[in-house]
Amino acid sequence: MTYDLAGFPGAALNAVPRVELGGLPTPLLPAPRLGEALGLPNLLLKRDDVHPLGVGGNKLCKLEFHLGAALAAGADTVVTFGALQTNHGRQTAAACAKLGLRCELVLTAKVPRSGEAYERSGNLSLDRLFGARVHVCADGEETGRVYDRLIAEAAAEGRTVATVPVGGSDALGTLGYVAATRELAVQLADLGIERARVVAPHASGATSAGITLGSALLGGLGVDIACVSHPLDEATENLAQLVAEGAALLDVAPPALDHVRMSDSTIGPGYGVPTDETWAALRLFGRTEGVVLDPVYTGKVGAALVEWAAQGRFAPAEHVVFVHTGGLPGLYGYAPEFAAAVETGDSLAHLGDARDAQ
Repeated sequence: MTYDLAGFPGAALNAVPRVELGGLPTPLLPAPRLGEALGLPNLLLKRDDVHPLGVGGNKLCKLEFHLGAALAAGADTVVTFGALQTNHGRQTAAACAKLGLRCELVLTAKVPRSGEAYERSGNLSLDRLFGARVHVCADGEETGRVYDRLIAEAAAEGRTVATVPVGGSDALGTLGYVAATRELAVQLADLGIERARVVAPHASGATSAGITLGSALLGGLGVDIACVSHPLDEATENLAQLVAEGAALLDVAPPALDHVRMSDSTIGPGYGVPTDETWAALRLFGRTEGVVLDPVYTGKVGAALVEWAAQGRFAPAEHVVFVHTGGLPGLYGYAPEFAAAVETGDSLAHLGDARDAQ
């Protein structure tokens, strides 16, 4: 077997406090029609978006460790941060509801968007549905003031607070996707697939860092990362730092990153701003596999997958695994653009034109 499951530091990982949120393993499914359209006959989708808690998503893997640490410390209140349509905030609110923890979401209007759909629907409505208290801030300065107030209120009321960083992305959050990568390797081994390339996003960083570290520990997996938030130089530095910090928690040496390829070619104007290629990727996944991407994370990774396939980045028989990190509710924050995008022509025709031009 190619994957070194026996040599994986499972004991060290299992020694870290962790809470069971259910829903694992998430499915690993073939995508033959999408693969045919892209010229990738061995394309698979790792469906972390269909986790049953809180409409699913990748942050739940990180939250098993963050909330495990919170419970171990006796916390009864969780504070975390994000943009208005943060998937991380929504998943934190759902996990806190399941565990009986108070959830405070401090959200900053940092994406250049406005309007009823973005400011009231999507993840924001689910945050409140799951019982979170939502604090909307204009900028980082106000975010800091609100956080300080929440900490002071908790202290006055005798509550114990656990603070989770943006996206759950720190050394502890990285362990969530180290564990998820082991899960993926077991699924691939069960299918008789000894080598594969994993396609994933980089935003706050712990998802891609966990996959990078986990794949280095297991062997047999290459990693292709699409930047969806920060430009390549910043993302590369962030990735290396989180990989090193996650390795330190497992008491292993930080691995070389020579099995990783990283690109910011589909980031567009910046975080939370979809491009034409983003919407084309949403149409392509929807019309070939009935799979829904979102315009912030998976849509830009989907656009990267289309671009990379057209460039011949993958060998013809190579197994490629697209990690679907979720984000469906956020799609409705972009309702006007979403409606316009799905009324356009079939994206498969445009893809064919692009492939013929290579």
